[in-house]
Amino acid sequence: MTASPPPDVTVTVIVHNDAGRLPRAVESVRRQTHRDLEIVISDDHSTDDTPEIARALAAHDPRIRYLRLPENSGGCSAPRNRALEIARAPYLMFLDSDDELPPESVASLLAAHRERDLDFAMGAVRRIRVDTGRRSTWMPHLVRERRTLDGVEADPRLFFEHLATSKMYSRAFLDRHGLRFPEGIHYEDQLFSAQAYCLAKRFTIIPEPVYHWYIAPYAGSDAVSISNQRHLLTNVHDRVHVQRLIDAFLAGSGHGALREDKDHKFLKHDFRMYAGDLPYRDEEWLTAFADLVNPYLETLSPGAYARLPRAERVVLQLLRDRRLTEVRWAARGLGHAVAPRELTTGPDGRTYWGGRIPESATARRELDLTELEPAIRPFPVAQFRHEITGIRRGPGASVDLTVRTYDPALRLPVGPQRASLLLTPGRHRLTVPFRLSPVRPGVFEGQVRLDPAAARLPLTGFAGKRHPMLRLTSQGRSNTSLLLAPLSFPPLTAHLPHHHLTIEPEGHTPGRLQLRWHPTNALHHLKTPRLRKAARTAASIFSHL
Repeated sequence: MTASPPPDVTVTVIVHNDAGRLPRAVESVRRQTHRDLEIVISDDHSTDDTPEIARALAAHDPRIRYLRLPENSGGCSAPRNRALEIARAPYLMFLDSDDELPPESVASLLAAHRERDLDFAMGAVRRIRVDTGRRSTWMPHLVRERRTLDGVEADPRLFFEHLATSKMYSRAFLDRHGLRFPEGIHYEDQLFSAQAYCLAKRFTIIPEPVYHWYIAPYAGSDAVSISNQRHLLTNVHDRVHVQRLIDAFLAGSGHGALREDKDHKFLKHDFRMYAGDLPYRDEEWLTAFADLVNPYLETLSPGAYARLPRAERVVLQLLRDRRLTEVRWAARGLGHAVAPRELTTGPDGRTYWGGRIPESATARRELDLTELEPAIRPFPVAQFRHEITGIRRGPGASVDLTVRTYDPALRLPVGPQRASLLLTPGRHRLTVPFRLSPVRPGVFEGQVRLDPAAARLPLTGFAGKRHPMLRLTSQGRSNTSLLLAPLSFPPLTAHLPHHHLTIEPEGHTPGRLQLRWHPTNALHHLKTPRLRKAARTAASIFSHL
């Protein structure tokens, strides 16, 4: 009996205790426009209904093969490697059971391989938020245009695109270098992809989406992926460990010249993921985090630090100096131009972050804010820090806030300051003026009552969340900045006309005051824009009768 010819492509779907989503992932491969492929379901010894589901899928389509590991490996590498051992095709792809392939993925990547002799081809990854449905492209600047590169040295930024699932590999390339997924570690994609980039002589990037990556950023800790379990110190250890393995590979393979680019990727991506969470960590966690991270930070290239925005360099240096309370303050402002509470000017005229001159030359270099010109930049873009220091329920749906403003560069004139809270649910802005009184030089404080019932909401209702901003007005100029809230306080709820309102801490990123509206009126649930427009018109007519 003659053996059937091998398929063009093998797509491996790895799964562990994910019986509910496995059929969706497999179906996304079955509906590929390129039909000559095989599907290997590689089961990391699931204990739910995955084996029964996988066998049923294999019985339904002869292109599907089911492979079950004899024991659970605890990661992605072993199921991928075991599938690779039995894969029959000359080209290979990998899919996680909670994700999908767009219909043209296999065809688009295979076409790139057939146009040129490539080691791998890669495409765009579409990120899909499971909570909101919002779609975005992962690292869009790297996959914006079609291009073929003769080695990663042509664009070392590609270290940022470290997903193994966005690529179709030549089997001959993997076998020639003995390239397999490292087992027994997490963040295996980062090491595998770094090795693939460095070992590949030629690869092509296409702008078409080839992978749908489903993201559940605020799921319970038991449900989120390894990458999102940043609250675990073991997660920190694993991420640092894989970086050291990458560094050893670069040095041993003759790619040491790429070290600064790879270090920059670690600081800008990996460390940055933890940095936004630092305000929410307690002293014990921060101490252990510094113990894990600081020895590795000392090995990184100074050039990698120099390529970062100043605010990120400040957080890193405060951590290296173990100024842990100040790390929390600095991390709350990342990406939002929030000033420190204090600035210090040294004898040399340089301006430094915090209340004292840094002791070491490295700290003085990293904490030097002189280039930001905090004392002379135009007032509309001057940096202030606004913090809610007290919050309590007022009458009705209102809340009484105590707001403290820090003006570390002493930009504001002496005396009370005019301020306003700004809130815009829908098209209409609610402006609440109040006064900030001096506490000491560079610090002001005031009381303001925010009453969401005074906000004009759309007639058809408003569903969403908003974060109040604070506007300062001085000598005819205004400055609008972020308003930070206490990191935790009991949510306050109220009933407004046709809405349910929740006032709460944001719970992530800088931690702003968050107002969340949920409409209860029937008009909001009208399905079509035409019906909503008609309803708004009718409501407007009746409002004038």
